[in-house]
Amino acid sequence: MEKSNIMLSIIIPVYNEFKSLKELHGRLTKTLSSLNKTYEIIFVDDGSTDDTFKTLKELSDIKIIKLKRNFGQTIALATGIKKAQGDIIITMDGDLENEPEDIPLLLSKIEEGYDVVSGWRKNRWENSKITRKIPSAMANRLLSRVSGVKINDAGCTLKVYKKELFDNLSFSGDMHRLFLAYMAKQGAKIAEIPINYTPRKHGKSNYGISRTLDVIVDVIAFYFFEKFHNKPFRFFGAIGMFSFLASFLSFALMIILRLAYKITFIETPLPTLAVTFGIVGFQLVLMGLIAELIHRTNKENHQNSDYYIKKEETTCAE
Repeated sequence: MEKSNIMLSIIIPVYNEFKSLKELHGRLTKTLSSLNKTYEIIFVDDGSTDDTFKTLKELSDIKIIKLKRNFGQTIALATGIKKAQGDIIITMDGDLENEPEDIPLLLSKIEEGYDVVSGWRKNRWENSKITRKIPSAMANRLLSRVSGVKINDAGCTLKVYKKELFDNLSFSGDMHRLFLAYMAKQGAKIAEIPINYTPRKHGKSNYGISRTLDVIVDVIAFYFFEKFHNKPFRFFGAIGMFSFLASFLSFALMIILRLAYKITFIETPLPTLAVTFGIVGFQLVLMGLIAELIHRTNKENHQNSDYYIKKEETTCAE
């Protein structure tokens, strides 16, 4: 099938999910066949150690990408997306927690003019509110705040994207959790709709409180790089100035205590604090200048852009 004829590319990263694959393939094929759209199904075996790859080879009309080892969901998704030929990318989990029957619902929102449509597992973890539901809600609220887009379930893999959104996106770490945030910064129009959620039938979920903490760390990193990546001196310089101020106040208080109360310098830790804050401030300012120099040099050499063009048109005079 030629690239220009494929409309939908379904990317499914799997890791030790052989028990779910045949049912998933059957339900997915049935759903996609009813859409009257050309499609391809890409399974990315993320270094499975069970019979996942063997089971995949028994399925018909799919593409299989087997990674050399377990690289994680971000790399697995990135690999599938780079190989995809469709104009619309659909991602979903391979453990049947995402229901293939919800795909038409998400596609209908894309047809309304949205660039990204994300699933929202609204009724997930009703029986684990303290250990899972509340921490997840906190992480999603933090992400919504820093991205400017209301996101209830950023961790849901079932999403539909216009493929061009990935053109300016680099994949690293576990940034698949932040796709919506990065795309929102590009100006993408994002919708989120409730979908069905079915607890996994086979295996054990890897989600826990540690995963929530990882998400929070990723969100903080996202905020830092998005806010200061093109002006690093503002970040380091601001902290450096604060350190200089602390040094000055420590020095001033040291002098006041000496003159007004006859307290010698060696009787307080203020001299040490003044010197320490001064050195730290100098190092931070210097670090900010170096970071600014690196950023500007890199930008000039690679002609990187901090903005994204949606469309260009040329009009003719009548």
